[in-house]
Amino acid sequence: MSLFSYKQRNNIILVIIVALGCVIAFSLLGIFGSILSTLVLYTILRPGYLYLVEVKKWNRRLTAVLILLTSIIVLVLPFYGLSSMVITKIDELQSDHIYYKNMLFKLKHLVPLNAEMQSLLEDGLKKTGTWATELFPSLISGAFNIIFGLLLMYFLLYFMLVENETFENALVKYAPFREQNANRFAEEMRNTTYANVVGQGLISLVQGALLSLSFFVLGYSDPLFWGVITAFISFVPILGPPIIFVPAALLQIANGNSFGGWAMLVFGFLVIINIDNVLRFIIAKKVGNIHPIITVIGVVIGIPLFGILGLVFGPLLLSYFILLIKIYETSAMASERLERIKTISTEEEF
Repeated sequence: MSLFSYKQRNNIILVIIVALGCVIAFSLLGIFGSILSTLVLYTILRPGYLYLVEVKKWNRRLTAVLILLTSIIVLVLPFYGLSSMVITKIDELQSDHIYYKNMLFKLKHLVPLNAEMQSLLEDGLKKTGTWATELFPSLISGAFNIIFGLLLMYFLLYFMLVENETFENALVKYAPFREQNANRFAEEMRNTTYANVVGQGLISLVQGALLSLSFFVLGYSDPLFWGVITAFISFVPILGPPIIFVPAALLQIANGNSFGGWAMLVFGFLVIINIDNVLRFIIAKKVGNIHPIITVIGVVIGIPLFGILGLVFGPLLLSYFILLIKIYETSAMASERLERIKTISTEEEF
C-alpha cells in the first residue's frame, strides 16, 4: 500500500512542478527580452501569415521563412543600422570637448549661468551622452548576445507561425482562465500590442521625420541624426520631441539665427507635438490606445530591463499586467455571482 493518498501525491507533484518552473523561469531571465520580442513579432506578423497561407494557399514553411526574412530586412537591419549611427555620433560628440564648451558659452549668453550651474550642466551633458550610448545595443561589445538573441527569437517565431494552431490551442488549454476570458485576453493583448508597437511606432516615426525635415529646411546640423533620436524618445508621449527641438532652437537664437530658432519653436509646439494627438485619435479608433501615464511609467520600468527596447516592452508589460488584473476581477465577479445563484437555489430547495 502506498504511503501517500491520491490527493497527497497530486500535491507533491504540484510542488515539484512549481519548483522546477521557478528554476526554469530563473534560468530564462537572460533571454526574457528575446521571448517577449518573439511574442510581439508573432502578434504583428500573424495576420499577414494567415492571409498568405489560408487565403492565397501558400506553403506554410516557405511563407514563414519569407515573412521572417522580410521582418529582418524591414525591422532588424534598419534598427541596428540606426543604433550604430547614433552610437558613433554620440561618441564623436562626447570626445569633442570644444563642442560642449561652445554650447555652454552660447547658453551662458542666452541664459545667465553661474559657475556652479555651468559645471552642473556640463557634467549633466556628458552623463546624458554616456547613458544614451549604453541604451543602444552595441554591435561590437555585445555581438554574441545580439546574434544569439536574434537566432533564438527567429527559431521560436518560425515554429510558432508554422504550427500556429497547435500553439494557440495550447495557450487556451493551459491558460489559467476560462476559454471565454482566454480569448478575450488574446484579443485585447493583440490590440494593446498593435496600439503600442504599430501605433506608437508610427507616431514616433512621423515626429522624427518632421523634426528631421524641419532641421534640414532651417539649416540645422545633423538633421538625420536628431530625427532618429527624436523618433526613439517620441515613445514617451508629449515629453519626447521638446527635449530635442527646444535646446536646438535656443542654440540657434544664441547663434544669432533668431528666425531659425523661433520658427523651430513654433513648428515644434504647433505641429510636431500636436501630430501626436491627431494620429493617436485615428489609431485609437482602429486598435485602441494606451494611456500616456501607462506609457511613461512603462518606459521607466522598461529601460533598466531592456535598454532602448524598453521604450516598447516596458509599456507593453505594464499593459499586459493591468489587463490580467481586469480579467481576474471579471472572473472573480463571475464566480461570486455563481456562488450566489447556488446559494439561492439551495435555500429554495429547503
